[in-house]
Amino acid sequence: MGFFQAIATFIIFSQLSANSNSFDLTKQEMTCNMYQGKWVYDDSFPLYNSSACPFIRKEFDCIKYGRPDHLYLKYRWQPSNCRLPRFDGESFLKRFNGKKIMFIGDSLSLNIWQSLICMLHAAVPNSNIIRQELNNNTISSVEFQDYDVSVLLFHSLYLVDVDEEKIGRVLNLNSMKNGNLWKNNDVLVFNTWLWWYRRGPKQQWDYIKVEGKIVKDMDRMTAFRTALTTWAKWVDSDVETDKTKVIFQGISPSHYHGSDWGEPGVNNCMKEMKPFNGTVYPVGLPEAAYAVKGVISGIKKPVHLLDITALSQLRKDAHPSFYNAFRGMDCTHWCVAGLTDTWNELLYLALLSF
Repeated sequence: MGFFQAIATFIIFSQLSANSNSFDLTKQEMTCNMYQGKWVYDDSFPLYNSSACPFIRKEFDCIKYGRPDHLYLKYRWQPSNCRLPRFDGESFLKRFNGKKIMFIGDSLSLNIWQSLICMLHAAVPNSNIIRQELNNNTISSVEFQDYDVSVLLFHSLYLVDVDEEKIGRVLNLNSMKNGNLWKNNDVLVFNTWLWWYRRGPKQQWDYIKVEGKIVKDMDRMTAFRTALTTWAKWVDSDVETDKTKVIFQGISPSHYHGSDWGEPGVNNCMKEMKPFNGTVYPVGLPEAAYAVKGVISGIKKPVHLLDITALSQLRKDAHPSFYNAFRGMDCTHWCVAGLTDTWNELLYLALLSF
């Protein structure tokens, strides 16, 4: 097992430097799994005021759309054997001066992307920031000009291609043409899973192509693993990982079934105001999480798994639920500010471990 493990072990420092809330750390080293721990109440949270962030989309802006309880904002992730340093947005921008950070994936990539932009904006609210759409509106970009840092989003539901052919939309499990747009960035954060089991009108393809053969449908987990394998082969063959850091954003859980956390009869997250009381979620990890870990373990080049599945399972309280512009029940995405800020704290630490 190499340095970059599916369940990552970081070489970090045990204590923050005196009077510092940032990633400026002492020299005392220890080995710690930052993804194993519990949620603790911390009145110094959240990391920023969501009402002061001009970037939050109406899907995630829970306070603006009337969420009355704010307790979900007051929880800090506490690893079992160390402390996760508090995010320092200005330090982040200085460290990544001249760099481009791209998130690639579905709406959960949008979720974490918006969180990071708000965290950085809160640190430097008066800096010059440019928002624009690039490459025929396939890429959203927020550039912090004073630091020459761009945080980009490329919307891709499956990572692999969906091609328009005579027979209709074809999901090509062995093709990833957009890789040429991605690989020249300095940091790549990938994510896919949410759309693999969608059917009916929400399904974004009509046929599947695999190994040159067209099929009407196939086992979706097998299709997911095949697409991930295509992505993994692309990383090994096309990405210069001495220049570009590659992260895979782990499977994000949803909370529609109270039986998963010991409340049979509950069928959404509407009234959930506290995290699950414990360190291990009763139903265990979803199969997709094991699929991701299996594929990543076979990649020869350094790739880090942002292994947020288990810690996010505990946060049944952190979804928008009814508090969004659409008034639809959303127990899949996450409020901003909220849980995705912790994902970004862990992402920053992961990037420093490369």
